[in-house]
Amino acid sequence: MIESHVSYRKFLDPGVLARIRGLELRARLIVEGYFTGMHRSPYRGLSIEYADHRQYVQGDDIRHIDWKVYGRTDKHYIKEYEQETNLNCLLVVDTSESMSFQSPGAPMPKHEYATSLAASLSYLALQQADAVGLALFDENLREFVRPSSSSAQWKTIIHELEGKTRKAKTSLASVFNELAERLPRRMLIFIISDFFDDADSILRGLRHLRYCRHEVVACHLWDRAELKFELSGPTMFEGLEGAGRLLAEPRTVRERYLEEVEKFRAHLQAGCSRMLIDYVTFDTATPMDVGLSSYLASRATRMRQRSSRVLGRG
Repeated sequence: MIESHVSYRKFLDPGVLARIRGLELRARLIVEGYFTGMHRSPYRGLSIEYADHRQYVQGDDIRHIDWKVYGRTDKHYIKEYEQETNLNCLLVVDTSESMSFQSPGAPMPKHEYATSLAASLSYLALQQADAVGLALFDENLREFVRPSSSSAQWKTIIHELEGKTRKAKTSLASVFNELAERLPRRMLIFIISDFFDDADSILRGLRHLRYCRHEVVACHLWDRAELKFELSGPTMFEGLEGAGRLLAEPRTVRERYLEEVEKFRAHLQAGCSRMLIDYVTFDTATPMDVGLSSYLASRATRMRQRSSRVLGRG
């Protein structure tokens, strides 16, 4: 388990340091001046300051049901309050082999996009004095940085994010189950992955995290070529994560491929929706500030609309 890397710089060669500085710069450019004032912790506690409502789910403390709202709507809603302590956030980043994919013309591999996204989110949270941690995984949970709001935490996270992908498969359910068991308190968890695994097992793992009362945001990364499949002529497809090779004519399989991709995405999205998990799609051809700001803005809008509906104001 990683505790700190206070003096890591003296062990790094100039090339590694240059990559780390590049990642720091990208994160600052994405975040600084653009998201200032937009961040509001979505993590709710039970302090004395009233904040919002959400629908009652089994296991909630009935002492916090808003009976006035029940009288108007005949539905049970829980009063939520701003937590007195700061947000605890965990960034969970996929480093499996499939994340190394980069199609011709794509600006960066999925893994580089994922690390830049994680660096930006951590920088944003730390600017708000929130605690941020990091978990890296493939088949197993490989690295774990405990959440902290210390001034040295971002350097620690950046250092860990600079690691490369491994030639390993993805096993999302087992990683999510391990995280659910080892996290001592409720957290806001950003999962950044291409989610190339069995959809039902992924959803079972996510359900475990939700059962432990964590708030989850699933950031689903794609290379645009995976979404469009605009290839022509006989092509040798080389499967990552041990999938082997396949020679095929893309035009003959494109329609079926796109159907399967959409079925996979729809299944994940529907399952996340049922569990009140935010499901957000990113593709590596879209500038990160555009994708991230769009998500944060839509999330803030949904929270305002939900509150208005519950309170009968709209």
